[in-house]
Amino acid sequence: MENLKEKIYTISNDISPVLLYGPNESYINLIARSTGCRVMPRGSQIKIIGSGNDVEQAYMVCDELAGLLRRKKRLTENDVYTLMQVHRHNVQVNINTPVGDDTIPEEVITTAKKAIRPKSEGQRQIVSAVAGHDLVFVVGPAGTGKTYVAVALAVHFYNSGRIKKIILTRPAVEAGESLGYLPGDFKEKIDPYLKPLYDALDDMIPKSQLKSMFEDESIEIVPLAYMRGRTLNNAFVILDEAQNTTFTQMKMFLTRLGANTKAMITGDVTQIDLEHGKESGLISGIKVLKSIEQIRVVRLDREDVVRHPLVKKIIDAYDSYDTAEDK
Repeated sequence: MENLKEKIYTISNDISPVLLYGPNESYINLIARSTGCRVMPRGSQIKIIGSGNDVEQAYMVCDELAGLLRRKKRLTENDVYTLMQVHRHNVQVNINTPVGDDTIPEEVITTAKKAIRPKSEGQRQIVSAVAGHDLVFVVGPAGTGKTYVAVALAVHFYNSGRIKKIILTRPAVEAGESLGYLPGDFKEKIDPYLKPLYDALDDMIPKSQLKSMFEDESIEIVPLAYMRGRTLNNAFVILDEAQNTTFTQMKMFLTRLGANTKAMITGDVTQIDLEHGKESGLISGIKVLKSIEQIRVVRLDREDVVRHPLVKKIIDAYDSYDTAEDK
């Protein structure tokens, strides 16, 4: 039988044990379930009993949660999930990084369900660009992970306390199908356009936590048309499928950005569904803003495709066909 190890974490006087333990000691119970240890809070001390590595992991999570609580003044289940995921993957992340420091250690994006590492050079450039710029355009073909990485970064910044809200938006432009003929009310008509954003969030945040974040509007997923007139402060904002915005829509979106806000604009200029003759707001936006140093443009190509290997061949085949047709 494996020898059990015991370790006691003592909570400093400037930390409220009640806030650290969570409602009905739910945060402590989560640590216990995740590590397999017995985690027993008593006053200002937490006794941890289990195998050596598991005890050390639980102790470190308690210590980092205390540091996070000292900075944020409150904790959520998402904070606990994220830290457990970080240690499960042996990712070195300083959870006490001061607010305003946008560094993403070792190019690892931490979410509640997983630690995500860039899978291509282009994705690494996205992470680096977002760490150093408040507005980033990401342009590339299907399958390069534009939307997924953008949502992962938004969740990472929310979990770290850097921002207070995640806002995801898309233009509702038909790709060969009219909204008017789709069944249901407006929300039911528009949800299919937003489904990739829902899917990405579901892959990164536990369902119970995701539900509560929607309820308290920590996460908003809205059509682009609903952004007019708003000022977006303390948020991470993603405009997805931006190739289907018009010049006016892009300008409207860009002028919504407020204090302490990050924005990512993603799109594929080979899949524009606008009426013939209308210039894409993604293309015009990059042209208009090219001289502003605080804005970064990351361009992905077929080498950054991370879906099925066949996708690269499909992209090449269509590119060759288009070239032949042009000639």
